[in-house]
Amino acid sequence: MEKSMKPKKRVSLPRYQQIAVEIAERVVEGRYKVGEKIHARSTLASNFNVSPETARKAINVLVDLEIMEVRHGSGAYVSSKENAQKFVEKYRNVQSVKEIQQEIADGIDRQRQELANFSELLEALVNQTKQVHDISPFIPYELKITEKALHLEKSIVELNIWQVTGATVVAIQTETELLLSPGPYAKLSIGNIVYFVGSELSFQRMENFFYPNE
Repeated sequence: MEKSMKPKKRVSLPRYQQIAVEIAERVVEGRYKVGEKIHARSTLASNFNVSPETARKAINVLVDLEIMEVRHGSGAYVSSKENAQKFVEKYRNVQSVKEIQQEIADGIDRQRQELANFSELLEALVNQTKQVHDISPFIPYELKITEKALHLEKSIVELNIWQVTGATVVAIQTETELLLSPGPYAKLSIGNIVYFVGSELSFQRMENFFYPNE
């Protein structure tokens, strides 16, 4: 008798990041065109049924990714469809990999009765991760921050991570949420998993930067 499969769980993102992804998808679909002014924060907040502060954070994410630009005294404008496409692809790849990882965690909890399913999911994760490596520069490496790491509770900009290692941080997994495009002021704490892009040399430099004696 075949066992029923549970539906896949989605990675829960903060609402402002969800809105940023939705706006980027609209840019990719051509609903928002390069050079077009996006609604004022209050209107954007009303459209997505969120607070103006949440809408502001979503715009800031897109500005950081150079998908939009803010012209003082005028408003926010779409600046790059190409960057929007990259952001949407990154989001989808993160979602796909994290969904498989979540299913693997569920399989461990079920232990022996889900062993066959666990093996299939592990193989799927390996294949999916290889796909991400082959078709996208996003999330090729990850590094867990433990109590042995140097530079704890310092921000990305304070550490000059890109200048020192050549790696670009694209996401930080905390105990409660996955922060996509965390921005230069995000701090690294014990238990975080840092996702970054770069060459194999960048990966080695990141390890040496945080764990020089290991």
